Amino acid sequence: MNRYLPLAIVSLAILAFATLLLVIVPGMQIAADGVAPGLKPYTAAEARGRAVYVSMGCLYCHSQQPRDEAQAPDGERGWGRASVAGDYAYDAPHQLGTMRTGPDLMNIGDRLPSQDWQLTHLYQPRAISNWSIMPAYPFLFTLKDKAGPTDVVVKLPPAYAPKTGVIVANQDALDLVSYLQGMKHDYAPPGDGLRDNGYAQIDARQMPQTDAAKAAQ
Repeated sequence: MNRYLPLAIVSLAILAFATLLLVIVPGMQIAADGVAPGLKPYTAAEARGRAVYVSMGCLYCHSQQPRDEAQAPDGERGWGRASVAGDYAYDAPHQLGTMRTGPDLMNIGDRLPSQDWQLTHLYQPRAISNWSIMPAYPFLFTLKDKAGPTDVVVKLPPAYAPKTGVIVANQDALDLVSYLQGMKHDYAPPGDGLRDNGYAQIDARQMPQTDAAKAAQ
């Protein structure tokens, strides 16, 4: 019985140290880093759209964290520069994601700013790319006999258009597209932006070895 008390104390000390090292200190570093220069707060429509994005679980297939060229060819893919901590200052909870069943969306507003394209893609991705495995979201839209003066009609190819009437976007669809259109992190990152440069440091250490090996040949 007397052995349990030291074991419990050691266990709690390890837990406290891990929490300090992995949660509290990084949180303080990120808080001190602040908002990235050039990052704008979400508009009301973008904030509503972000809530739709979160509720639909889009992060399970899309990431929002372009990586450094030392880690992945995200720049060559057109996904934008590597992200830094300050890019997520207005995100709670963040939507970094880990899966890339679909492309990274951190800068989708730069790549595909068209509202028509985004609405069509949400209603039926196969209307854009017949090989797409993205699910369709018809519940974000309404079939009407005739569009009203303020309705936004979804432009569909004949194969996906209704036989009668028109497909119009609900407010959730419009807000979600506003959120996607607003994802433009085209500003320069801060020079001291927090990010993991481990891969770059490894490359820097290995470079002299590689050059020496070539010289020996």
